[in-house]
Amino acid sequence: MQKIYSEKPSFLYRNGLSIVFLTIFLITLVAQAITGWKTHNQELAEEHAAILSFNHYLTSGHFVSATFENFESEFLQMALYVVLTVSLRQIGSAESKKLNGSEEVDREPDSGRQNAPWPVKQGGWILKVYKNSLSICFILLFLISWILHLYGSWKNHNVEQHIKQLPLASAGKYLSEPEFWFETFQNWQSEFLSVLSIVVFTIYLRQKGSPESKPVDASHLETGK
Repeated sequence: MQKIYSEKPSFLYRNGLSIVFLTIFLITLVAQAITGWKTHNQELAEEHAAILSFNHYLTSGHFVSATFENFESEFLQMALYVVLTVSLRQIGSAESKKLNGSEEVDREPDSGRQNAPWPVKQGGWILKVYKNSLSICFILLFLISWILHLYGSWKNHNVEQHIKQLPLASAGKYLSEPEFWFETFQNWQSEFLSVLSIVVFTIYLRQKGSPESKPVDASHLETGK
């Protein structure tokens, strides 16, 4: 007789995906900070400027700009992806809703559903906000990251200007300079390419066991997971 296990899966099993990605994120963020600190101090030393302690570097424009420049593009990617997949389709892609008919995600929330979140039971404007809370969250994170990227890049620019004994720029003046927008667009285009890749590649390619792939034996024209 087959033994039936009733034990609840462990915390690590239930949260493995987020734990692994959080761990990788923290490791690479620390690695970025250390290597960025050494690189920036090398640049300062070459200009005969005072080098920074590690703690001071973490609040410098160099670190703030580099960090939030990447965050900004990631959150923009996710915000657009969440919003555009509501109405746009791609035939054959596992990342698209089906071409015809409504899906489970399209149904109106039911306040009587078992374990429905609190905003669903509350209704009214709270529910209206909650129905779009994922896109709102990503948009807010994008805007915060964009502002911090601008601040850090501007601050770092003025440090370089000071070292070279050139005039400092106001934040408004720096915003009109190509340097900031070059940093911005080089990250944005890479994120758009990565989204395009997974949308198109999942039409023809498969990964057995992954929820981001169609079943291995699914037709290329079969749309959705």
